[in-house]
Amino acid sequence: MTQDDPGPLFLSREQVTRLLDTDAAIASQRAAFTALGDGTAELPGKIMHPSRFDDSVVFAYLARLSADTGAVAKIGSVNPGNAAAGLPSVHAVINALDPVTGRLVAVMDGTAVTTLRTAAASAVAFDVLAGAGSAELGLLGSGTQALAHARAVARVRELRSVRLWSPHPGRRALAAQRLAAELGVAVKAVDSAEEAVAGLPMVAACTLSATPVVRGSWLAPGCTVVSVGSFEPTRSEVDAEVLRRADAVVVDDPETAAGHAGPVVDALRERRLAPKDLIALGDVLTGRRPARTRPEDIVFYNSVGLGIQDAAAAWAVIHAARAAGPGV
Repeated sequence: MTQDDPGPLFLSREQVTRLLDTDAAIASQRAAFTALGDGTAELPGKIMHPSRFDDSVVFAYLARLSADTGAVAKIGSVNPGNAAAGLPSVHAVINALDPVTGRLVAVMDGTAVTTLRTAAASAVAFDVLAGAGSAELGLLGSGTQALAHARAVARVRELRSVRLWSPHPGRRALAAQRLAAELGVAVKAVDSAEEAVAGLPMVAACTLSATPVVRGSWLAPGCTVVSVGSFEPTRSEVDAEVLRRADAVVVDDPETAAGHAGPVVDALRERRLAPKDLIALGDVLTGRRPARTRPEDIVFYNSVGLGIQDAAAAWAVIHAARAAGPGV
């Protein structure tokens, strides 16, 4: 290594979190989905492999955002049992390559990137899909991803209140206290998922539940529902009624969602949806397709996670690290 070639960056979780604040993460995800909508990003198919040994899922993503940012690869594992131990359910590592030479540019903690980019993408979705004036959030989950979602949504909407539910009373109470202190808004831990959802204009499901925690019969007119836990065919955080009532079903990528997003896979198989009904978030952002057309529309957004999100977030981290200098 020389001064001109300092070698690859090695960035810990703490460094990633310091370099990629919520606003920067949101900007990166807006760029990622805009590139998808414009057709300028490179996005090979992702690998999701359920283990034969336990309930974990190993995954591998590869993507390239633009000509001046190199390929990014992420490998990791989803371990649902981690929540009981107070650990993130997703752990991963990210490698980024130079756009010209292909040399290794950075190795960084993928857990922090995944948490930040997933919540940031949901904030982008709420920003473009939720009705004007939506200021109340129903939050399903009390773990790392749920907390990140509340923080991210608060950056795109002036939240007045949050209702939070998760199965464990102690964890949801602590999560509510923490968010109330951080966000400066009323956050109430409630005793049922229905109470967290009913009557609210925005709902975020951030669980790893294989069975629905959001039911369509609970949704108020005008509600926007975001699900990030339905990332494989066997997981459905929302029931069939959510999709039946939805005036628009938006996904991060239609081809990926058709093979991975549990509620979407079920609806396509049962012919309650056709492939042409799936609206890409990038197409909404670029004006190619509308989603919400009336205030009373119910809109459902299912995210399974894409490599292009990691590519955009990772390069945002790299640019910030380079700007910070050697002391990063």
